[in-house]
Amino acid sequence: MSVTLTTFLGVLIKLGAAALIFNEVRGAVLSVPVLYGMYHSGAALMAIWFGFCSLAGIALSVIVPIIAAKRLERLAQSKLVALKTR
Repeated sequence: MSVTLTTFLGVLIKLGAAALIFNEVRGAVLSVPVLYGMYHSGAALMAIWFGFCSLAGIALSVIVPIIAAKRLERLAQSKLVALKTR
């Protein structure tokens, strides 16, 4: 049972790493139009504020999964250690 769980968690972590890479690319692609719009607005305060909010949202959508993946990996490692000591 523990080998199956370990294998499943290993595959899940690898899929998560691939998803994180795609999420990073998505964040970069989404930020380009925001920066382009801010450039063409002539640095109006409203455009800067909208740009900041958009970029902060994109950053959160990229950073939060990374933090969640690290916590999931720590949890999987602790469960693996607990299973080995039994």
